[in-house]
This record gives sequence, C-alpha cells and structure tokens, in this order.
Amino acid sequence: MSCIEEKVILITGASSGFGMVTAKKCVEHGAKVILGARREDRLKELCESLGSKNAAFMTTDVTKKEDLNNLVNHGINIFGRIDSLVNNAGIMPLSFIEQGRTDEWDQMIDVNIKGVLYAIDAVYSHMMERGSGQIINISSVAGKRLIPGSAVYSGTKFAVGAISEGLRIESAGKLQVTCIFPGAFETELGSSIKDEKMLEYLMSEAKYANLAQPAERIADAIIYALEQKPGVAANEIVLRPTAQDF
Repeated sequence: MSCIEEKVILITGASSGFGMVTAKKCVEHGAKVILGARREDRLKELCESLGSKNAAFMTTDVTKKEDLNNLVNHGINIFGRIDSLVNNAGIMPLSFIEQGRTDEWDQMIDVNIKGVLYAIDAVYSHMMERGSGQIINISSVAGKRLIPGSAVYSGTKFAVGAISEGLRIESAGKLQVTCIFPGAFETELGSSIKDEKMLEYLMSEAKYANLAQPAERIADAIIYALEQKPGVAANEIVLRPTAQDF
C-alpha cells in the first residue's frame, strides 16, 4: 500500500511537464488529484484519461488569487479536503538584462513568485486548521546558482527557496514543506525564451546541449516527498542530470 493512497493532491501547472507526469503517477499510487492550469483542453483530456473518480480540474491562472481560491474550493467540494499542494506552475523566459524585456520580468515575478504565494495562501488556513498538510514548491537549480541571462529567472527561483524555508519555520509541527530544485529536464519551459541573443548563447554553449533528462525523474522526486510519513519532511531536494555541471 502506497503512503499516498487516498491522499488528495492539488497540482498547479498540470497541463504539461512535471505537473502532468506527477498527476499520472499520483493516481497510479492511488491518490486523488485536483489539477489547475490555463489550458482547459489539456486538463480535460488528462482528467478523462485518469478517470472522474480520481481527478478533477479547473482552468486556473496562478497570477489571479481568485482562481487559486476557486481551485482549492473546487477540490474540497469534490474530495472533501486538500492533503497536499504541488506548487509547480512556472515560466522561464531567460534573457540578458541589457535587452530590457521588462514585460517578461513582470510575468516571471507574477507566475513564479506571486503564483506560489497565492497557492500557499489558498490552502494554508485549511491545512493549519486540520493540523496537517504538505506543500511542495518547485524551484530550480537556477535558485541555487546563476548563468548569464538567468538573473531575473534565478531571482524568482531564489525567492521560492526563501518562501519555502519561511513557510517551514512558521508552520513547524503541522505542515510538511519541501522545495525541489530541478536541473535540466524535459519540459516546455525552454519554449518561452524569446531573446535571440539568449538563444544564440545557449546554442553556442556545448555544455547546455542535450542535457535534459525525462520529466519523470522529477515526478519521482515529488512522489518521494509525498510519501514521507507525518512527523518528517524532505525539506530540500536538488536533482540534476549527471552530465550537468552547473
């Protein structure tokens, strides 16, 4: 019997990448999932494949606090509670500061920082009143160190690490808090990079090519965190491809 069987797990950014694969693995382990993302067609298709008894969804923009409150309430109405939050939604439009792509900076701050905070806020009272719960935030190895062009993205991911640690301290004794720092894995994040100089730089750096490993490896790490028994938590997990040296 899996430690997450019958858990109710809310996942943001669930329409692709880590979120989608994690949703599938959670259901395979006997859990129920509530899925949020902006792409309704993908969420609907995913939920149909998982089965209506196991999965529910709501179109969700994590930059809108009301959307996350509605997603949490939707999950509670259907499954009765939220046991775990996987705060996965994020974007990565890397660019050099000199390019001044301030709209992209604003968007990263809204999704990668505010979205994380809004999701935490949406489940926090519910979990604290029950005296238990689990929050898993997805940061990045860019939240540990920088490369040229990652200044703003790294700033948002350093923030996720700090938020996670603050949450752990303030909820000690009640919540299990985990922050996961993925390296290069196969997701759609790279498709958001529009700065041509940044793209040229990444292509010119041989060490950045052909590094990515399957998203399933991060989903496995999320499952590991979810499986921790009450009273302990895997507070930080850093996972890189062995070929990645940064």
